[in-house]
Amino acid sequence: MSRKPKKGYFVRGQFVAEGSELDLEFKRELKGGLDGPSRTELKRESTELQELGTALLTLRRDLMERLALPDKLVDGLAEAKRITNFEGKRRQMQFIGKQMRLLSPETLQAVREALDIQRLGSAKDTQALHLAEAWRDRLIADDAAVGEWIEHHPQTDIQQLRALVRQARKDAVPVTNAAVSQGLAPRQGRAYRELFKLVRSVLTGGESDNTPDEEAEDE
Repeated sequence: MSRKPKKGYFVRGQFVAEGSELDLEFKRELKGGLDGPSRTELKRESTELQELGTALLTLRRDLMERLALPDKLVDGLAEAKRITNFEGKRRQMQFIGKQMRLLSPETLQAVREALDIQRLGSAKDTQALHLAEAWRDRLIADDAAVGEWIEHHPQTDIQQLRALVRQARKDAVPVTNAAVSQGLAPRQGRAYRELFKLVRSVLTGGESDNTPDEEAEDE
């Protein structure tokens, strides 16, 4: 008596028996993974975690300490920062990726949030820097800008503001044609820099007091 042939179908020339592991995987993919993650989804998740681990290398120390990551992962990240050899770095990042897959969903979400905080903070700092630069230049160039600033920021030390504006105007060196042709920026005095610090401090509520002045005079 001949055996009854198995039920199934062919995919790219390969017979797939109904109920087999391969059959179940194909069905999961067709259903969008409702019965569990497909290989494609698992690979996508692995890649995302690998990238998340790489991004952790750039995270600020204060934000890193809030995460309470496992010692193995923390040590692995520290080691990755020290490794300069390409192949060694690649293997270390693979190790970090494996450690990332062991983290709980809550910890992974905390990692994403910490990275978002760092990115948003950087964008906010850059915006505040440009705004302070624009206000400083307006204050030096236009008396009306001084009155507008005082109206919007009455908490400012008005006497100090006016004194810095006056001194910055006195210190201003006319830009010569020769300097322009050589692409040289005019050298600014202390009042110019102090005015920038004052404006930035007011705009950020005093948070920029310890921020290095990017326009500091070269020694």
